[in-house]
Amino acid sequence: MRIRAVRPYVIGYIDPNDFNHRRVTTLVRVETTDGIVGWGEGIAMWPEACTATAAIVRALGDLLIEAGDITVRSAWDAMRAHCWWYGEGGVACFAYSAIDMALWDIEGKLRDKPLFALLSDDSRAKLPAYASCHVNKATMEECVAEVLGFKDRGFRGVKLGFAKRGLSNIGHDPDNDVRFVAALRKAVGAEFEIIVDAGNGVKWDVATAISTTRRMAEYDIGWIEEPLYPTLIDGYRELKAAVDVPIGTGEREWTVSGYQRLIETGTVDVVSVDPARAEGVTGFHMVDKLCQVKGATINAHAWSTAILTSASLHLSLASRTARLFELKPFPVVVQDELVKNPIRQTDGEIGAPAGPGLGVVVDEAVLERLAI
Repeated sequence: MRIRAVRPYVIGYIDPNDFNHRRVTTLVRVETTDGIVGWGEGIAMWPEACTATAAIVRALGDLLIEAGDITVRSAWDAMRAHCWWYGEGGVACFAYSAIDMALWDIEGKLRDKPLFALLSDDSRAKLPAYASCHVNKATMEECVAEVLGFKDRGFRGVKLGFAKRGLSNIGHDPDNDVRFVAALRKAVGAEFEIIVDAGNGVKWDVATAISTTRRMAEYDIGWIEEPLYPTLIDGYRELKAAVDVPIGTGEREWTVSGYQRLIETGTVDVVSVDPARAEGVTGFHMVDKLCQVKGATINAHAWSTAILTSASLHLSLASRTARLFELKPFPVVVQDELVKNPIRQTDGEIGAPAGPGLGVVVDEAVLERLAI
């Protein structure tokens, strides 16, 4: 393929899934000399990071235009090489992740194949759909009722973000957190999976993480995600030796080499990867292969626009290790209006949108309305 134009868009939107917080991200439109358009996303999230990402996208776009004939892999190699001084775990990863995603979208359109078919000859058609929510209502009863609503809508399970924006105190008191998980298990029954995402807002030491995870395990949680700060590898080793619950982490890794180092510590069972951050579709696919070798599960961290959701879903369907897919449970413009064919679960399952490449059709009028 030959690239004619690369254009970044910094967009902002109010997200009901994040307590009506205004979120920001960077989208990328890549067009070939034959007029084929591909879409990507770099989820830089903060306004200044999105602005920096857009500037790097423009520079990398010029690089690819000047390169002439390229492949997806040659472009990925060239962008990484160009960013060698500031791109190993830096903001450049957002930029070339977004462009890489768009190039895979184009590659699918050139070959008239969906992305999952480009990545694997043995893809699955569907995955179980899970609601990925923040626990943010004022009372425990309201938080439980909200999850029951997800179950009634057909979701097979839930991932609960603790200590998020909102009115809830869940995530700030381990005893209360355990009571919440116990109440939720009683309400949803045995077959509905509960995953606990402690994440950035929870501040547990190793002893607290061990004690709290053990108590939550009595109510059959699927895994505990980032109960400790990601770099505390010795703490994760101690935790893994002390509990039977699978441990998830990786959301804040940037590169394939970073994920390789993390996986080789033997402390992680569920590896969270965001293709809009961690070196694109190409990077996610490489990390998935590392997970296969080590027997770990890969889980897409795809909590932004429908463009990222589609890329992550295709990657998950093509993976031998992914076992579920997370969706934002409440309507939001970047999922329901940004694309003309929104991605939704049906009867607790989700498949990729029809069509080549990512399969999503971007409404550029909505994009221009959201652009900052």
